Amino acid sequence: MQSMTGYGFGAREADGRVCTVELKSVNHRFLDISFRMPRVMAFLEDTVRKTISGRLARGHVDVFIVYRNDRADARQVIIDEALVKSYGRALERVAVLLGRDERPSPQWIAQLPDAMRVDTAEESRDALTDMCEGALGDALDALIAMRGTEGAALLAELSGRLSMLESLRLEIAARATDVVTDYRDKLAVRMREALDAYPDPQRLALEVALLADRASIDEELSRLGSHFAQTHDLFGTNQPMGRKLDFLVQEFYREINTIGSKSMSAEVTGLVVDAKAEIEKLREQIQNIE
Repeated sequence: MQSMTGYGFGAREADGRVCTVELKSVNHRFLDISFRMPRVMAFLEDTVRKTISGRLARGHVDVFIVYRNDRADARQVIIDEALVKSYGRALERVAVLLGRDERPSPQWIAQLPDAMRVDTAEESRDALTDMCEGALGDALDALIAMRGTEGAALLAELSGRLSMLESLRLEIAARATDVVTDYRDKLAVRMREALDAYPDPQRLALEVALLADRASIDEELSRLGSHFAQTHDLFGTNQPMGRKLDFLVQEFYREINTIGSKSMSAEVTGLVVDAKAEIEKLREQIQNIE
C-alpha cells in the first residue's frame, strides 16, 4: 500500500554543472504533474513526465528542477560589431562638429547601450539529460520510499478498522435472529389481547413469515462479509488499490444502510450507527491511498 503524500530530493554534479530535482506529492483522483524548471531544460519536460508516470499511478506531483552552470565558459561577452563601429563613426563626427581633435575611447564606446551584452553559452543537451535523469531517479526513489512508509502505517490502521467492522457485522448477525423471534412473541400477545383468546396459529405463522421476509438481512450480511474478504485480499496485493478500496467502502455503506433501514431492534440500530462511524473513518483514510 502506497500513500499519495510524500517528498523526494535528488542531485547530480558534474564538470562544473549542478542539477537538483525536488518532488512533492499530495492527494489527487488521478496522476497530475506540474513543473517549475529553467527554460534551458524545458526540452526535458516530456521525458520527466513519462518517467514519473511509469512509477506513480495517482497523486498531484509538483516537480521543481534547478540547474546551475559554474563553468568558466558558462557565460560569454557578445560584441555588436556593426553597432560599435557605427557608434565610433558617429562620435568622430560629433568631435569634428565641435571642432575638437579627439577620438572616442573604446572603454567609453563599450558602455553605450547594446554595444556589448553577456550571454549564456549554449548547453550540451546530452549532459543536461544525464544529470536530470540521475537526479530525478534519486528523487523518485526517496518519494516512493516515503509514500511506502506512510502506506504501511495506513495499512495497519485500515486493517484494524476492518476488523472492527467485521466484529460489528457478527454482532448484528447474532442479534438479527432474535428480531423475528421477539416480534413473534409480541405479536402473539397483541393478538391474544385483541381476540381475548389464543390467536390462530396459522395466522400467527403467516404474519411472522411475512415479517421475516421483509426484515431479513441475511443477504446484506453475506454481501458485507464478501466485501470485507475482497478488501483483505486487496490489502495483500502489490498494486495501486485506492480506487478499488473507494468503491468497496461505498458498498460497505450501502449494505450497512440497508441493514439499518430494515432493523426493528434498537440494539441492531446502535450497531449500525457504530459501523457507519467506522466506515466514514475508513473513507477518509482511503482518500490518501494511491
